Amino acid sequence: MAKVLLKFKEAAIREIPLDQDVITIGRKADNDIVIDNQAVSGYHARIKKEGQSLFIEDANSLNGTYINGQKISKGELHNGDVVLIGVHTLDVILEKQRETEAKGFAVRGRSMDETVVIAAEDQKKILASQDKEKPEILGGFIVIEGSTEKRDYLLKERVTTIGKEDGAGIHLKGFFAPKVAALVNRRKDGYFITPTGGKTLKVNGQNVDHKYDLKDGDVVEAGGIKVQFYIKE
Repeated sequence: MAKVLLKFKEAAIREIPLDQDVITIGRKADNDIVIDNQAVSGYHARIKKEGQSLFIEDANSLNGTYINGQKISKGELHNGDVVLIGVHTLDVILEKQRETEAKGFAVRGRSMDETVVIAAEDQKKILASQDKEKPEILGGFIVIEGSTEKRDYLLKERVTTIGKEDGAGIHLKGFFAPKVAALVNRRKDGYFITPTGGKTLKVNGQNVDHKYDLKDGDVVEAGGIKVQFYIKE
């Protein structure tokens, strides 16, 4: 069964099965998924079944709804997606049967009973790739300018918020600091940063208005701070 795992700062709060045609998300008690946090609108978003697919729609929330760091009004959900609602995340877990079916459609063309012969050299490469799985990259930010609680932030979470909201991974100080200035997503092969709500984001002095893959040494300016990204050895 499809489900989502509600998390706060990587700590799992509850697991919710997606067993209804429409599931509402918000701060008010009559939602199907209640997130009691001021960063969440009363009626923030809804998850809907459409045929064999699942979609999430933003319900004109104040802080927006994000899939893997991208702000959406409506987006299809896939296994492994991370949805950001305020400062909480929803990890999407879809049943393996649907994934297998989708892959089956992608590779059809031969009879399902036909055995494909893999060359010996290709077999070695496949086995080698399985034996030598790459470890996850771990990185962080060093604060160069601006008022923050720490000088060094190790980015261990799947999604790190830069802003003055309670629960932000990099908590900004100052009256004019934005609630959410940018989002940093961590994946196995690295990190990317995305501006939010039209806020200014600069990387190496250049304005960035979309997802940017962070590289070792990049200098990021967001929400009145300047930080340098690094890869931890």
